[in-house]
Amino acid sequence: MTHYATYDSPLGELLLVGEVSATAVGGTALTALSLPGQKGGATVQDGWIHDPSAFTEVTRQLRAYFDGELTDFTLEIATPGTEFRQRVWKALEAIPYGTTTSYGKLTAEIGAAPGAVRALGTAIGANPVLIVRPCHRVIGADGSLSGYAAGPERKERLLRLENALPRTA
Repeated sequence: MTHYATYDSPLGELLLVGEVSATAVGGTALTALSLPGQKGGATVQDGWIHDPSAFTEVTRQLRAYFDGELTDFTLEIATPGTEFRQRVWKALEAIPYGTTTSYGKLTAEIGAAPGAVRALGTAIGANPVLIVRPCHRVIGADGSLSGYAAGPERKERLLRLENALPRTA
């Protein structure tokens, strides 16, 4: 059963989507977190249940993150994807708060061929749980803030929040 709620964040109203989970703190595994105007973001579907109480833990952690008090989310995430996407997403989750990495470095880290940078970018762009799975921490080798589904201005705001904005940006 799919539940959803919204959360008014400094980046705009976030759409939270999740599934009931016996193992998740708060009882809901996050399946999507979308920002307004996000390319490929989730939209409410028929049959979904509006249930803000299902996202108490998610909103608690988001609030703490935006207040600068949380640096590592501990939410259960349930997002299907190919084996390659799962490898990329796991690598995203390992990028520490307050740091950035480049697409090329991340490609090498997951053991993909140097020519796989474009495929890596596509997998990052398909990340359904922005902020929580920190794809905003991946930047161009030259420090440019390219490639964020919710727009470069939001990527910049997240990196500023984490004091991780590269010097050239």
